[in-house]
Amino acid sequence: MKAVKTGVIGSGSISGIYLKNMMNKFSGLDVVACSAKHIENAEKRAAEYGIRAMSTDELLKNEDIELIVVLTPAPTHFDLIKQALLAGKHVYTEKTLATEVWQAQELLALAKDLGLRIGVAPETFLGSAVQTAKKALDDKRIGDITSFHIVANRDITYLASKYTFLRMPGGGICYDYGVYYLTALVSLLGPITRVYAQVGNHSCMRKNIAPDSAEFGQEYVYENESQVNAVLTTASGVTGTFALNGDSAMWDQAYFTLHGTGGILQLGDMNTFGGDIRYLPDDLKKEHWETLKSVSALSDNCRGIGSAQMARCIRMGGEHLASAEMACHVLDIIEQIIRSGESGQPCETVTTCEKPAAFSEWQSLLKSPVM
Repeated sequence: MKAVKTGVIGSGSISGIYLKNMMNKFSGLDVVACSAKHIENAEKRAAEYGIRAMSTDELLKNEDIELIVVLTPAPTHFDLIKQALLAGKHVYTEKTLATEVWQAQELLALAKDLGLRIGVAPETFLGSAVQTAKKALDDKRIGDITSFHIVANRDITYLASKYTFLRMPGGGICYDYGVYYLTALVSLLGPITRVYAQVGNHSCMRKNIAPDSAEFGQEYVYENESQVNAVLTTASGVTGTFALNGDSAMWDQAYFTLHGTGGILQLGDMNTFGGDIRYLPDDLKKEHWETLKSVSALSDNCRGIGSAQMARCIRMGGEHLASAEMACHVLDIIEQIIRSGESGQPCETVTTCEKPAAFSEWQSLLKSPVM
């Protein structure tokens, strides 16, 4: 298969793992250039990885580049993706697809009209953890799903001190962190139809507590959501809970459990690709949790696998799994959670999506086969 020539827009901290993996770990991508708002950042990354530094305009006009990977803050995604599509490029973007559902829908319609693809992170659902859980559900290990419960936390004050883009629209805990769990949930159980939520911000004024920040010790404004408590209902009729706390004193902890008529399945941190999947059968003779055998070796930081899988589909056809349709629906869920929190009323989603197929081709995308 001829590799898809790829350009990267955005040369910040997340670009390092993407470039490393797209160039050295996964096949099908030929990364040739990168750009950034500040050209010196692109030049630094380009020198590090042996590629060209370009302005974004030059990158989009380059006729050899077929795929653009967007790694900039969420508020810039709509304009950059639209520009790339109009330049005739396929696009893979970091989360979220946009900051508003109408923007995402416009991008989907434009890509369809132009015959181009959009892929969207988070791609962590392609990792060993969610794929192992998916197989367990497909094999009916826990019978019919009766409920789900997700609880996760992080320290927003520290993270927004260190990463100022978290103070921007789309940087709240639901958009920036909850998106991992909602994407995993939709990939396992299918689309959500109804949400009922309470949403809050513990403090709009926070003190910078990141010692390596130039603003250390100073106050900053944080206007995004920091706490979310919601009840979600799937199209298949399963209801569960979704709770995020960004005002916790501890680092990320996760509780993600699926209850069924035949047992219980427990997942971990959906911001990672790996982790144990624990299974408790409805069997009085088996009173202890067992760890399920992983279905893949994608357990480390595999960012870039979504763009590699999409590149394979560009060349060979088929549906790429980190789809814009699912990303649009997850954005819709988040938007309705925020809206329900503001109105105090339940809200219906306005989009839907197909549940993605199992990721069975992962080994063929690795440059070095797993023994």
